[in-house]
Amino acid sequence: SGGLDSTLALLVTCRAFELAGLDKEGIFSVTMPCFGTTGRTYANACTLTRELGATLFERNIEESVRLHLSEIGHSLSVHDVTYENAQARERTQILMDMANQHNALVIGTGDMSELALGWATYNGDHMSMYGVNASVPKTLVRYLVEYFAREAEGEGKVSLSKVLLDILDTPVSPELLPPKDGEIAQKTEDIVGPYELHDFFLYYVTRFGFAPRKICRLALRAFEGEYDLATILKWLGVFY
Repeated sequence: SGGLDSTLALLVTCRAFELAGLDKEGIFSVTMPCFGTTGRTYANACTLTRELGATLFERNIEESVRLHLSEIGHSLSVHDVTYENAQARERTQILMDMANQHNALVIGTGDMSELALGWATYNGDHMSMYGVNASVPKTLVRYLVEYFAREAEGEGKVSLSKVLLDILDTPVSPELLPPKDGEIAQKTEDIVGPYELHDFFLYYVTRFGFAPRKICRLALRAFEGEYDLATILKWLGVFY
């Protein structure tokens, strides 16, 4: 998609192929533009695939999603959860069927933070045959992609480093709503809250089982001057 999660999934797959001594042309990177795809993310997805030596497929899903929405009597002008999920489910159907065609595995891109928040489409990007990011919180996804970018720069792979840094600089978005003036209109953290807060909550819940009151106190101290009590309580409520 040209986003952080799919980027990390592709980087992990490439590293696995390198360790196994396999030709990276055997990695099928599928870009599936639709209503919310921006030129920036599309270009980054294509460039990243070429720089890594994987095989690129493009499957534009606009026509099939339009047909599906028409079949269920849903207006294209109503940009609700049905409109969004129809796109994610169509993408998953294509990936699963292409995997059957090529005797391949669908590599999941969803990260731990998304899974914790339920920020995924059931029977869509919620599903895969191997979810390599499932135990990696979003803040760590960002750190790992940055690590790859710096590593590529050190190895003289300037173009690869450049595209990874641009992906890092792109707002986090599922890109399921039409862009505004060519720019991403749907920003995940505006909807579900800051990932640095959610990953903080997630850590202290899963590792220590702390109660909400204690986590709130810790967050107030850790993010002092950045988030006030009302903001922390708002997103802590969303998290729980």
